[in-house]
Amino acid sequence: PMGSERTEIRKRQMAATPESPGAAQAQLGAGHRGSNACCFCWCCCCSCSCLTVRNQEEERARRTSHELQAEGIPNCEESPAPTLEEVNAWAQSFDKLMLTPAGRNAFREFLRTEFSEENMLFWMACEELKQESNKSIIEEKARLIYEDYISILSPKEVSLDSRVREVINRNMLEPSQHTFDDAQLQIYTLMHRDSYPRFMNSAIYKDLLQSLSEKSIEA
Repeated sequence: PMGSERTEIRKRQMAATPESPGAAQAQLGAGHRGSNACCFCWCCCCSCSCLTVRNQEEERARRTSHELQAEGIPNCEESPAPTLEEVNAWAQSFDKLMLTPAGRNAFREFLRTEFSEENMLFWMACEELKQESNKSIIEEKARLIYEDYISILSPKEVSLDSRVREVINRNMLEPSQHTFDDAQLQIYTLMHRDSYPRFMNSAIYKDLLQSLSEKSIEA
């Protein structure tokens, strides 16, 4: 896992390094001759810019990673509209809120307003990982979870203490369905203690509760 972070750092360093004079001249020359002209570089004669090919390959890799993530983590869970009884139950305990897709969707909408949606996304990704049995899929999903939510280079990094990070780094040597169990519990506890009380006092929850109460009276 740390190797993954070093790879990302090297990529950024390579991107920031100026191109060699030969490559710059070849790219300039190719611009004068047209896109289909043959351009000379240090290693070979090619029909297009080496830089363009590299950029296309990187874009394909990013697109593939994004598509895999999109398949694993839906934008919104499918669920029937919550009932008044269910919404009232959410106020009884955080566990009851998190047990229902409608509850998770409402809470996730609130987290988005506080710019902490990554906590729910990470928890959901861990839950999905636990359902996998195929070793190669487990390894791929574990890698994506690490890169998206654990890596210090990720904009969606979740807040974890050093002990839990050390556990994850050891577990990533041989990923399993339970690689992130300690981290998932820590984020679950964080959402419970920090975000849940504010959600119960938020306009999102109160408006939903009022709307369902009015419908119940009308019925």
